[in-house]
Amino acid sequence: MKTLLKNCKIVNYDKTIDGNILIDGEIIASLSASADEKADKTIDCKGKYVVPGLIDMHVHFRDPGLDYKEDIISGSKAAAAGGVTAVCPMANTKPVNDNSTITKYMIEKGKDFGVCDIFPIGAMTKKMDGEELTEMGDMAEAGAIGFSDDGKPVCSAEVFRRAAEYASQFNSFVISHAEDKSLAGAGVINDCETATVTGLRGIPAESEEVMVARDILMSKLTGTHVHICHISTKGTLELIRWAKAKGLNVTCEVTPHHFKLDDTELLSYDTNFKMNPPLRGKEDVEAMIEGLKNGDIDCIVTDHAPHHIDEKNVEFDLAMFGITGLQTLLPLSLELVSKGVISMNDFVRLTSYNPAKLLKKADRGEIAEGKLADIVVVDTEKEYEFTLELNQSKSTNSPFIGKMLKGAALYTIKNGKVVFEFPA
Repeated sequence: MKTLLKNCKIVNYDKTIDGNILIDGEIIASLSASADEKADKTIDCKGKYVVPGLIDMHVHFRDPGLDYKEDIISGSKAAAAGGVTAVCPMANTKPVNDNSTITKYMIEKGKDFGVCDIFPIGAMTKKMDGEELTEMGDMAEAGAIGFSDDGKPVCSAEVFRRAAEYASQFNSFVISHAEDKSLAGAGVINDCETATVTGLRGIPAESEEVMVARDILMSKLTGTHVHICHISTKGTLELIRWAKAKGLNVTCEVTPHHFKLDDTELLSYDTNFKMNPPLRGKEDVEAMIEGLKNGDIDCIVTDHAPHHIDEKNVEFDLAMFGITGLQTLLPLSLELVSKGVISMNDFVRLTSYNPAKLLKKADRGEIAEGKLADIVVVDTEKEYEFTLELNQSKSTNSPFIGKMLKGAALYTIKNGKVVFEFPA
């Protein structure tokens, strides 16, 4: 099957060009096809941007075992609706993805549905208990793209070290959930004035920064690529900047909610603003934005964390941490473009090109001849209400539902096939 995207403004991480994209099967065949090229399907992209499919390196799909919150099919639908064509689900399923059988199950279920690639993150330790390492080699062979106990920190520095050394033997990497539980304690929001006003227990920034410092040093010790997930504080960014200046193999990610929202949102006691790490102060938010602008932060992810409404509609202390994010990744990131913080090329670098490099997926991350036809047609000016009807996730724990957003994926193309079209 041939598909023609004509009158395209093609945006890659390093340049923007005009062209007509001819897709032949699953592959981009040409960027300079005639606008009259015969094709089975033609899409006129005049006035729109055409970007590589977004890659979200940090999601929670809850499948297997917790699929009342989200499963691979509903999560993939949400991804496609957000312009995301590949995701990395974390291992905190039930049972935990700590063996090759579960890894294979996740990949195959994604393939069968066919709208989003599933690149599972395997657990570093069995049952994510922080003690005994998993059979990483077996899981890597099955398709695990990296290793993390995300949702829980690996408290033992020795175990983290051995996990990093083990992962590197399989040309893989480890992902750090940086949280010192002894400091975080029973905290539920940022340790700040808002915590004092609301009476909610605080989580100090240092609970993140102490573990970031440790895991940076573990990268120094082992030489292994250590990726710091969902960073949230100015101090963390300063530590990562130091590590990169030293030439250490350390990368990091940030979520839209940590560069969009600050801890004053918690004055409402709305549990949809409860997440881990928590929303931080305005100075931290500004640091995240600056980190995206100057390149200290490698990629934008969602930490898509669906929960059943009953798990959020409880007292704040009892509510689950986390929000959904796959369908708001694009508009919230494009807000930085509209404000002149980053360019459209930077947007592609942060949401597609860099993730593809970190995951060692050379077949994607760019719109180029011979690459996989994972493509998104983006209308940066489209304004719409993010309604329950537009929401494709099983869960609704997002503070942005009912809010006006700007910027949408009009078409998401996966392996050369249109898998999502924004409703008229």
